[in-house]
Amino acid sequence: MANEKTAGELEHSKAVREMFSGIAKRYDFLNHFLSVNIDKRWRRLVSRELKEILADPEALVLDVACGTGDLAVELRRSGNARVIGTDFCRPMLEVAAEKNEKNGLSIPYLEADGMNLSFADETFDAITIAFGLRNFSNWETGLREFRRLLKPGGRLAVLEFSAPVVPGFRQAFGFYFSNILPRIGGAVSGSRGAYEYLPNSVSRFPDQKNLARMLEEVGFDGVRYRNLTGGIAALHLGTRK
Repeated sequence: MANEKTAGELEHSKAVREMFSGIAKRYDFLNHFLSVNIDKRWRRLVSRELKEILADPEALVLDVACGTGDLAVELRRSGNARVIGTDFCRPMLEVAAEKNEKNGLSIPYLEADGMNLSFADETFDAITIAFGLRNFSNWETGLREFRRLLKPGGRLAVLEFSAPVVPGFRQAFGFYFSNILPRIGGAVSGSRGAYEYLPNSVSRFPDQKNLARMLEEVGFDGVRYRNLTGGIAALHLGTRK
């Protein structure tokens, strides 16, 4: 059954799509520069957590909100599983497709809304989403959609910005995130609004414990999370019952 969006959710989705379309060409450079390449290590951790599934050439993995394809490429390179990427922002997918050419890969990238995907029930052995869930207009709807698409026993991995857990570091990072990052990101990308949106979206997103609770409430089992780099980000994992 299709997930019908409210007027507010439709407006949110439109604004997010337009924002990412505007920064697509500079997105990778800024991600790696502003995170000092730590984001690459975080993505490698996702592939390690799913290594058994990725080793299976019969397994099918979906990377939702794949953006420019960094995680999809990491997953495909880490094993033999088939990987598909989806995103609702065409300019980001165009960058992802260019990476296929550069890396000799053939990952299919489909333009699609992560809250309402056209795949059949119980299609995938694993679903991943990196730094995309917080951009959904309804997080719970997205998680329910992921559960629908996973086979029983299938794994979900959610990599997302979270709440730093080290007190002194929390304040320092908060200042950087809210004051310095938007200036640098705006100067390089030409869209300061996009990098002001980033800390605002993170501040509204559930923290580690609340996201774990949400995963359990929509039907995931064995939910656990791992704080990364002092809680700047967290990797949540769950299994479809």
